[in-house]
Amino acid sequence: MFAIAVEQRQFETYILTDPSAQSSIEVVPERGGIVTSWQVGGKPILYMDTERFADPSLSIRGGIPILFPICGNLPNDTYIYNGQAYKLKQHGFARDLAWQVSARSTDDCASLTLVLESNAQTRLNYPFDFQVAFTYQLQGNRLTVQQRYTNLSQSVMPFAAGFHPYFAVADKRQLQFDLTATQLWDHITQSAQPYPGYFDYDLDQVDVAFLDFPSTSTTVRDRNQNLSLSLNYSSSFTTLVFWTVKGKDYYCLEPWTAARNAMNTGDRLIQLAPQASLDASFSLAATFG
Repeated sequence: MFAIAVEQRQFETYILTDPSAQSSIEVVPERGGIVTSWQVGGKPILYMDTERFADPSLSIRGGIPILFPICGNLPNDTYIYNGQAYKLKQHGFARDLAWQVSARSTDDCASLTLVLESNAQTRLNYPFDFQVAFTYQLQGNRLTVQQRYTNLSQSVMPFAAGFHPYFAVADKRQLQFDLTATQLWDHITQSAQPYPGYFDYDLDQVDVAFLDFPSTSTTVRDRNQNLSLSLNYSSSFTTLVFWTVKGKDYYCLEPWTAARNAMNTGDRLIQLAPQASLDASFSLAATFG
């Protein structure tokens, strides 16, 4: 049945497996609580730049990085709160900090819970006390991330959260997206444009956001791999970002709770009451055939 193993590599790695589906995930708590690998039927679903991952001074390109307490970047990495300027680099600090393992289970699925708590370092850039708990659940061909964001402060806590999964792809032109959106925001040209139902992979970079995405699910079909990938997420995730770089064997389809610069604009920014919690879910299912 389900199993969890721990291996001491460069970083301590938790390996969750479901042998019946030949599925597994690998989680590295001290490198931002990241899922570094997900396999279904013994086949890899995620891309990972192993050289960048091995260097703690570099941001990770691969796996499923966690975005908190912002998604995207801020102008000059700066936001204003109560008249004071604070610095947060792109996507926030959760993906750079060590998370703590708080629970594990193999009862109904392979399950691992990680916790990130505020500290003196985080309060310099984000003046709130918080706890973020993620439970990774592996069952069959599905990976689910149950989340709980808790405000331990005495004031309302603004934040955005999201995921940045890197999906492996050999030929992007073989991708088909089930996206009901008709308009997108191009982060590169800073303009709204109609969504024609496909992306121009001849560009050096595609970086677009579907704002107020009208659905809490989407599907990608990779005809080259004969793979269908389904994403489902809570209604808190209002924005879906697509990003890829020319010549790289990955694409990213990212659910965010708010768009870039929400800490300054307030647009769809979550405002969590003191001592309150917000629960959310994000799941991925991979089917070959």
